[in-house]
Amino acid sequence: MKPSVYFLIGCLWLFFLGCRKEYEAPVPYNFANIPGSGQFTPPVRQLIEGVYRVTDGSDRFGEQVALKWTYTLKGTDTTHYLSVFTGKDAAFFNLEGSPQSDSLVLLGYWRKLINTETGRVRLTVSAKHNGQLQRFRSGRLTEGDTLVIRGVYGEQSAEPTNTLTFTYRRPLNRKPFDILAHRSGGRTSDLLSVSENTIEIIKLASRLGANGVEMDVRYTKDGVPILYHDNRLNLRLIQKNGLDGPIETYTYQQLSTFVRLINGEKIPTLEEALETVIANTSLDFVWLDTKYIGPMDKVQAIQQKFRQRALQAGRNVQIVIGLPGPEAIESYQSLPNKDNTPILCELDTAITRGLNARIWAPRWTLGPQTEEVLAMKAEGRTVFVWTLDEPRFIEQFISDGRFDGILSNYSSVVAYYHYAGQ
Repeated sequence: MKPSVYFLIGCLWLFFLGCRKEYEAPVPYNFANIPGSGQFTPPVRQLIEGVYRVTDGSDRFGEQVALKWTYTLKGTDTTHYLSVFTGKDAAFFNLEGSPQSDSLVLLGYWRKLINTETGRVRLTVSAKHNGQLQRFRSGRLTEGDTLVIRGVYGEQSAEPTNTLTFTYRRPLNRKPFDILAHRSGGRTSDLLSVSENTIEIIKLASRLGANGVEMDVRYTKDGVPILYHDNRLNLRLIQKNGLDGPIETYTYQQLSTFVRLINGEKIPTLEEALETVIANTSLDFVWLDTKYIGPMDKVQAIQQKFRQRALQAGRNVQIVIGLPGPEAIESYQSLPNKDNTPILCELDTAITRGLNARIWAPRWTLGPQTEEVLAMKAEGRTVFVWTLDEPRFIEQFISDGRFDGILSNYSSVVAYYHYAGQ
């Protein structure tokens, strides 16, 4: 090829890179993250949770939404947040109570995961009494009164001006169901404010609808279990630094020193991640997805260590090792002592039974598998399905009522269909 042709190709490539659009969805609101609940006392929070009809704003967020409180922990301090889950465009709201008002005011942002749309929100909680809106603060409602949450939302970082109104309809569906967030809370590619498989996304997971998380576990060159999804360092997950190749070719010290994920975080160890679940969140289920090939003894030891750590903290947190394929099964079967090692099997029912795994988790593309699911549940096993992101199938699988939980990149969508169900 002539040098002039190489030059032309190079120019076209530089032009493409220069014109390529970088997609971002920065959070347009800075959370105060103040410990405590302020005026949102336990009775008030309990009354606010529920399914609401949307009038003003229904064209943007759908005809109904589900409101649920979550919290994070830091030592003895608890900080409360209100999540709003919608059935349209994978939209959710992340809100906190304002301490600077004598009314029940909620501040935060909304976001649609199917694109980069986002904006600020300001809402006030009121009670409709005899057709008139009144200030609500007591945590009690007079018979016949209805909660109304009304305010404004905006676009991007602009001042909110669009009217939004939620009117209480009924309580949340409280049937047992596990909402499991993929990659420790969500994908980097969905432009969340923090990167996948990090301490930060674990702390955010419950605010995105999850009560449990799946973590991708790999080993470093020196045998440290860490969280990382892909088998190589790449620009999908990390900031440009000149490093490339399989993650197993680097020591933990090298990764900790030189590698930063897309949003600036360090790659965490498995121990750091599990400590965060127990010490800082309300999450009660952890699925350790076996991405490595090799011995399982270190992961087993960490699993057992943190199951005891949870019990000592008064937490009932299930931590299970996922077995996605033959290599992981071989590693599990090679363990000298498999007692007290909860596992989850992604393969067929015969293999699941042969391993005596208490959790079976088939791929969602295999369909409802009604007979198999009912048979496994009749044997006392739990049945999850993964990784399900399509809203119409999420709705179908939840309404069928056979699965015990769904693993999804869009835990907020699963939360909507679960909590809004009847």
